[in-house]
Amino acid sequence: MEFAIVDIETTGGSPASGGITEIAVVIHDGEKITGEYQTLINPQQAIPHYITGLTGIDQAMVQDAPTFSEISEELWDLLENRVFVAHQVNFDFGFIRTAFLKEGKNMTNAKLCTVRLARKAFPGLPSYSLGRICENQRIPILARHRAMGDAKATAILFDRMINQQPEVVYSSLKKRVGESYLPPNFSPARFREIPEACGVYYMMNSSGKVIYVGKANNIKERFKGHFSGNILPHIKQQLKAETMDLRWQLTGSEMMALLLEALEIKKLWPKYNSALKLPKTLWGIFDYQDSSGYLRFQVAKVSKNLRPLETFFSSEEALGFLKSGIENFQLCKKLSGLRKVTCETVQDEICQGACKSQEEPKSYNVRAKEFISLIRKSKLDLILELPGREEEEKAICYFENGMLSRFGFIQDWAGDINSLEVVPKVPETFYVLRQFLPKLNQDSIRVLEGEEIPAKSEQQLGLGWNW
Repeated sequence: MEFAIVDIETTGGSPASGGITEIAVVIHDGEKITGEYQTLINPQQAIPHYITGLTGIDQAMVQDAPTFSEISEELWDLLENRVFVAHQVNFDFGFIRTAFLKEGKNMTNAKLCTVRLARKAFPGLPSYSLGRICENQRIPILARHRAMGDAKATAILFDRMINQQPEVVYSSLKKRVGESYLPPNFSPARFREIPEACGVYYMMNSSGKVIYVGKANNIKERFKGHFSGNILPHIKQQLKAETMDLRWQLTGSEMMALLLEALEIKKLWPKYNSALKLPKTLWGIFDYQDSSGYLRFQVAKVSKNLRPLETFFSSEEALGFLKSGIENFQLCKKLSGLRKVTCETVQDEICQGACKSQEEPKSYNVRAKEFISLIRKSKLDLILELPGREEEEKAICYFENGMLSRFGFIQDWAGDINSLEVVPKVPETFYVLRQFLPKLNQDSIRVLEGEEIPAKSEQQLGLGWNW
């Protein structure tokens, strides 16, 4: 994590009406000062006499200086991805953020105020103005009320605090950016590296052992969610106490993330991942033809005498699957047992009129049979092409009897299944396939018929990606 210690001089106290006349930035890498930047700025407005008296900056000095617009790209690169630090930080941040907004840029840096830090690091001082704190700490200010003079003094003060009392800086940083819920031993710098993207993540303890594996469409947000809320507070506190680090693998799609999560849980058996408990009652999707000739669907409990198209562990799972199929194949919710009234009553545009006999059974049943065919496909050998982690990449998944047995992230795939990585067959991957199959573009599904895939020994099975 790097810090940008900033000081500015302005034409007045309001970002809305005032302009910046000078800016200085000192870069700190968390251990030492590594660089600095300074420039006068033409505020494109008059500088009041009392401001000139305070700073020494007059109209002649800024006449030929660059405008903020002219330095905005350079300054943006300097501040981007760094923590914004200043004495009375809201003043400096407010002016610079307002100036950037006029350039079409929204500055959202984390902020730290050295006034607040100094109150914790050096309690009991009569004043926490920059001059008084520097006097107390014997820090020289070479040019008071000039941007670089004040910025350097603030940087020396910050350097002293972060090296002598780092807990003051990092605990304040967590609170300022809303990270107080994070594990106490988890680095804020590491948190900032977590991507807001889809993938699988691994929580690690102090020994580097994986204690939890999860998947998320947004890894950063999901990681935060583990330590907030009131659900299972005892487990959350234990997980929070043990988590020291986080690693992740981007997957490009939610389906791929779920597949890898299932594989990794079975491989690593993390202590905080609950084992799946299979329910006693199974639910199924059944199909039949009514007296008018329409193919219908219904969700019901599975019994000895009824053979469903597909089975599920809960009615919610079965209904969710059926709803996806209805939307994908533009079927009728009333004919599928999900609605009692006609679709026209609720203005459902998915239905093409079968529930009012406005669509002939023959036409309707073509799509219903495609849905049934798709369900049966899930039990065959399939190859799926899913989005990759990058634009030119694809995730290729081979399912054998409905379970994932090979996969790979490939840019130019020639169709050779043997080039894909072999993984142990995990039953949970079948449930993932079933969940997503109705949602997939049919062009991304290839059914294998009569193609032989060479087997591999148990020693050859495993997950080959590295952290």
